Amino acid sequence: MRRAVRYGILIFFAVIFIYPFILSFATSFKSRPEVASDPVIPWPQSFDTRAWADVLLHSDFPLWTFNSILVTVLATLGRVFLDSLAGYSLARLNWRGRNLVFAGVVSVLAVPPIVLTVPRFLVLKEMSLLNSYTGLILPLAVDAMGIFLMRQFFAELPRELEEAARIDGASIFQAYWHVVLPLARPALLTLTILSFQGVWNEFLMPLIVVRASPDHWTLPFGLSTLGRGGAGGQSYDYPVMMAGSILTIIPVAIVFIVFQRFFVRGVAQSGVKG
Repeated sequence: MRRAVRYGILIFFAVIFIYPFILSFATSFKSRPEVASDPVIPWPQSFDTRAWADVLLHSDFPLWTFNSILVTVLATLGRVFLDSLAGYSLARLNWRGRNLVFAGVVSVLAVPPIVLTVPRFLVLKEMSLLNSYTGLILPLAVDAMGIFLMRQFFAELPRELEEAARIDGASIFQAYWHVVLPLARPALLTLTILSFQGVWNEFLMPLIVVRASPDHWTLPFGLSTLGRGGAGGQSYDYPVMMAGSILTIIPVAIVFIVFQRFFVRGVAQSGVKG
């Protein structure tokens, strides 16, 4: 009886969590009048594929997808390399001001991203990087959370292997690349998942960098313009918006499901609590 009650509670909360996704999928197959009359029913009265056709054939969704893939892949690779390099420096190398720099990195985690919107825009404007892929990728190629994650992981590794490599004549970068980095695979996979999810869903950077250049729009910003206006006195075409949202969620869901066990292991071994 206790087990049945526990499973019943878990199923109840699982349904609450999953229901919005089911409703989004069902709404994408509804007509606009049906959405207005029965917005929370998780099944359409009659299947209508108009929304999917509008998204895939009558919008710039393929271009937005290409831009998102390009920006996400390059920014994720940059984060994995630069964050691990910075984390290694903060954890394994002794240099003046190391603790002060690490404190600054941690303090950045407490700053809401919206606060940095205007400074980022001004810097990118002065560097002539607005309305370009470079302006989208560079600000996302490194982040404080990734540096903190890698620093915590590197700090727990034994120094004997690294010291043995240095005795054999390896340079600092060679010891990092050939000895320490292969041992950090769980943390690297965790950082990859977090970076992929964060960059793929990034809305603020496209808003301030490529708003005036539709050829550079990514999926999150493109979806904000999808389904606006229309006939019938409705300001938004919710079936179209839901169809686009479902297609946007699929890549992140696949990445997380495939690498879920590595994500949990990497967070645990990095000493991140909470």
